[in-house]
Amino acid sequence: MRVATLGLAVVTTVALGLSNAAVASAAPPKCADLSGVLDGAQMCRIAATDPAYTLDVTYPVDYPDQQGVADYVKQTRDGFLNVAKMPGPRDMPYELDTAATQYQSAVPPRGTQTVVFKTFQDVGGTHPQTFYKSFNWDQGLRKPITIDNLFREGTNPFPVLLPIVSAELERQSGQPVTIAPAVGVDPTRYQNFAITDDSLIFFFGQGEMLPESAGALEVTVPRAPVDAMIA
Repeated sequence: MRVATLGLAVVTTVALGLSNAAVASAAPPKCADLSGVLDGAQMCRIAATDPAYTLDVTYPVDYPDQQGVADYVKQTRDGFLNVAKMPGPRDMPYELDTAATQYQSAVPPRGTQTVVFKTFQDVGGTHPQTFYKSFNWDQGLRKPITIDNLFREGTNPFPVLLPIVSAELERQSGQPVTIAPAVGVDPTRYQNFAITDDSLIFFFGQGEMLPESAGALEVTVPRAPVDAMIA
């Protein structure tokens, strides 16, 4: 009996050790690990200046899915630096500016937390690019919210969203806006969004919803028309 008990204790200890090691290995990188400096508002800033480029990235270190955020920041930074450090003539230094904006909602059925990254990137092409990346978190279920699980299964909110988005873009531009139906009801076009108490805010990079010349777009949609479809 003592042997069996001892064996069980050893197995338990090993299992706990492996479990703790897995947790430790999965810990997201800290601000300093990404060559950043943490400020009093819990924002990490990564900055670099070189004759060939300038880089400025900020992100919140208290967002629940810190691994996802850190992975995105590292990928964005490293991808830019790989290009910026390539030899060759250029008219001006390459530039990367990534800023994060945070949103929250306390409206049932879910409390949510959102961080949206807006990135301006100029690597010497015909036009600089501005694009978005959002992260949404379900505070109750403790899991990410994506456009695939934001709405209840079996619902189709996109034909409802399209005329609202079109009208808002017309208001912003002061001229008629035409969005191809196949584009306007494509769920992948709506994947970058924020949730607030009374609205959904959609973010479209250049060329994602309108021609690239229209620039990056931000559209606020009242929750009421689609609230019954939100999961």
